[in-house]
Amino acid sequence: MKGDKLQGTKHKLSLELENRLQFERILTNISTRFIDMPAEQIDAEIEDSLRCVCEFLNIDQASLFQKLETNSDILSLTHLYQIPGGPERPERLDAKASFPWVVQKLFNGETVVISPEDLPREAATDKKTYTHFGIKSTIAIPISLGKKEPMGILGYDMLTEKRCWTDETKNQLELVSKIFTNALSRKNWEFELREKEERLNLALDAAEAGVWIFYIDSGQYYASPRARELYGFGPDDIVKYEDVYGKGHPDDRDSAYRAVQHAIQSGELYRAEYRVALPDKSLRWLLAIGKPQLNANGVADRLLGITIDITGRKQMESELKERLKQIEELKLRIENENLYLRKELRQVKGFDKIVGESKAFSSVIFSADQVASTEAAVLILGETGTGKGMVANAIHQMSVRKDRPLVTVNCLALPKNLIESELFGREKGAFTGAHMKQIGRFEVANGGTIFLDEIGEMPLELQSKLLRVLQDGEFERLGSAKTVKVNARVIAATHRDLREEVRERRFREDLFYRLNVFPIFIPPLRQRTDDIPLLVEFFIEKYCRKMGKQIDSIPKATMKMFMEYDWPGNVRELEHVIERSVIITSGPSLEVASRLTNSLAIDSKGEPLMDLVTLEREHILRVLQETGWRIEGSSGAASILKIHPSTLRFRIKKLNIHRPE
Repeated sequence: MKGDKLQGTKHKLSLELENRLQFERILTNISTRFIDMPAEQIDAEIEDSLRCVCEFLNIDQASLFQKLETNSDILSLTHLYQIPGGPERPERLDAKASFPWVVQKLFNGETVVISPEDLPREAATDKKTYTHFGIKSTIAIPISLGKKEPMGILGYDMLTEKRCWTDETKNQLELVSKIFTNALSRKNWEFELREKEERLNLALDAAEAGVWIFYIDSGQYYASPRARELYGFGPDDIVKYEDVYGKGHPDDRDSAYRAVQHAIQSGELYRAEYRVALPDKSLRWLLAIGKPQLNANGVADRLLGITIDITGRKQMESELKERLKQIEELKLRIENENLYLRKELRQVKGFDKIVGESKAFSSVIFSADQVASTEAAVLILGETGTGKGMVANAIHQMSVRKDRPLVTVNCLALPKNLIESELFGREKGAFTGAHMKQIGRFEVANGGTIFLDEIGEMPLELQSKLLRVLQDGEFERLGSAKTVKVNARVIAATHRDLREEVRERRFREDLFYRLNVFPIFIPPLRQRTDDIPLLVEFFIEKYCRKMGKQIDSIPKATMKMFMEYDWPGNVRELEHVIERSVIITSGPSLEVASRLTNSLAIDSKGEPLMDLVTLEREHILRVLQETGWRIEGSSGAASILKIHPSTLRFRIKKLNIHRPE
């Protein structure tokens, strides 16, 4: 009996030894396969190796999950071996959510050998997951290099029956996992290196750059094919630094040499632009950039860098300098011409000569002269057509800001939904239809003056933003959180009674007092009748010059009629009457259209003539009827009458004109 038992023990040991030797041969074979194996073949070889190991050890399933990203709990199934009919495995797995207890141990570097039914109470989630996938026992091994966090998990599972894993099997499988870990690390490293090389080559190709290495001690010079082409060397030429130096233009050699020596001695970046002479005697501009490389002793033994062709850039710079020179000459000529044109423009628009010598209007001139040299805000008050814009221009022209722009904004003419973007600008996409960035009027007026005409029409919601500009000189464009600083003098004008607007809560009280620093009231024309003859003569001269006519006299009756009329449209109305009169005048004496004379007068046919008010009412009514009672727009009544829409509405109301039902 003892002999039989001893014989059985020897046989068992012999089988174990044979199995161990056979597994070691498999392990050696697997390890040998991965030596010098191309990275593209490693994944297929791992799956075949998993098959060999599982078939030898009678394991039903082996799966390798890897992390998709660093510091991520999501694992991707990259390699799988399974017996026929095995359960489907998920392609992605949230490791910590599915196996929290096991993953904690694996990420601590432990190999886990378990059967689901033996798991502790705190591993209830793990047990549920293992049962779901039909796993009766498993060995899970972390895939990691050194002490780094695991980059994956290699699991060996039994699906058909529970298995008690021996320490020897565990050790064998851990050896296999180390081989796989090294192979995967090499594959990932090679792929990453190739990607970096491809990105570098793409960048070099895109820049058409040539790579070179200057070995300092030997003077040898490695040059890539592109670098050889740039310097004019052949593909088989032996290149040394003195050859590269000799290619340089005589005027550029010394500066390029000093830049090389400075980089070698200081360890700083080398950068130089110079010309090289090519075999066909042409010159090429090159930009060379390099970095000293240190040896084990910390001494620079080579200079590594790239060279690119900048001939085109240099030619463009030369052309640009020539064009800039031409632009400067043209700018100077235009500025000289504009001195004369600006002077003429001021005279035509009345900037240098505001017509009026009456006592009432002289106070306006005096006030404008007083405030012009200051930075104070000015509020110009007066009826429509009194010349508020002309006074604002005069104040600007007499100020220290006269060489900067005067930007005029008519608050009544702008739609309410666009006033904010016009004044303060907008960013692209700030609102529907804002297809591009727009600079606001305040930014355009920076350093100059902004004239806010009809300020009383500004919406109440925008008045606070205007107040901030007046107080702090800053605002934000529509659609932007960036604060814009401006220095613009504000001149405002209105025909409204702002105090009444404040009482009616249609205008902010604080904004009114900020604008009302220096108020100037322009009297209506009916209160400065002494200026009417001067204005009549001024407008006759203006329109005679434009129309090529000569008018030397004004009938006394005509002038008397002008003096006695109350001119509800003020100076603007007078100007339009004179313009029409000049048009119909055929001789040296001003002729006024019959409908503009006193209504009690009789024309040459004995028919009664209408006064100016009746004439104006009938004329406006006729134009409104012709335009279908449309006031604004290019074909509206205001455009035909050449007056502002707000003025036309005022006249309609004052002349008691009503649209028929």
